[in-house]
Amino acid sequence: MAEKECASKSTCSRESCEGCPSKGGPQSLLVEQNIYSNVKHVIGVVSGKGGVGKSLVTASLANLLAREGYTVGILDADITGPSIPKMYGVHGPAMASDDGIEPLLTANGIRLMSINLLLPDEESPVVWRGPVLANMVKQFWSEVMWGEVDYLLVDMPPGTGDVPLTVFQSLPVDGIVVVTSPQDLVKMIVKKALNMANMMNIPVLGLVENYSFIKCPDCGKEFAVFGTSNIDEVAAGVNLPVLGKLPIDLHLAELADAGDFAQENVEYLTAARDAVIKFEK
Repeated sequence: MAEKECASKSTCSRESCEGCPSKGGPQSLLVEQNIYSNVKHVIGVVSGKGGVGKSLVTASLANLLAREGYTVGILDADITGPSIPKMYGVHGPAMASDDGIEPLLTANGIRLMSINLLLPDEESPVVWRGPVLANMVKQFWSEVMWGEVDYLLVDMPPGTGDVPLTVFQSLPVDGIVVVTSPQDLVKMIVKKALNMANMMNIPVLGLVENYSFIKCPDCGKEFAVFGTSNIDEVAAGVNLPVLGKLPIDLHLAELADAGDFAQENVEYLTAARDAVIKFEK
């Protein structure tokens, strides 16, 4: 109604009418980062559904970047299902001052912020509606003192709801990595994520397939437990590279459960690491 009123007048006094021609077009929704932050690049890790291993990919990619000497942060945007702190054995509470909130450090120097680091009890459920979840993600950007960070990885919740939309609109996302699994619905799920990224004008760096295979510890033969992968065909169909195929690895699960994921040394995501590092060149 307000837009119709604005369009019908030669002048407009409604300062809240975003997108009104009298204000020069759509207004940016980007949120300013904390004054004690200087984040050079923001990379989102997304998927069209849950349970595909976004946190595993996020943490593995962060470890690889940290090993290359880059200063890395992880913003855990999965507010209702945070897992990153547990993987690294990091526990709160995070310290806050008038200047902002201090991120906690993992054993390998990765800066980390998650809702679990702010709750009095890590096992307390977060029963919040979408707008509250979205505002928390904004606060992780505007109120956390990230310092000098080369790459901030954002571990997204699944799907295309309020929080992913908020990240795309409110943070200066340079690109995203889409995580999927070898199942029949992979093509549809990938395209949902890609279509959302295209709507937001966010570049897609490529696809990562998790649960691709399991390797026999005795003979080394690879078995496709969840069916034959078609990620190469899907990637070719959308003109994107495959940035990695992760196996089912019990050792990785053991490291995550023990809070020792900083020791993770998997090289399956070197192509994803290289795709991210290109932003520096």
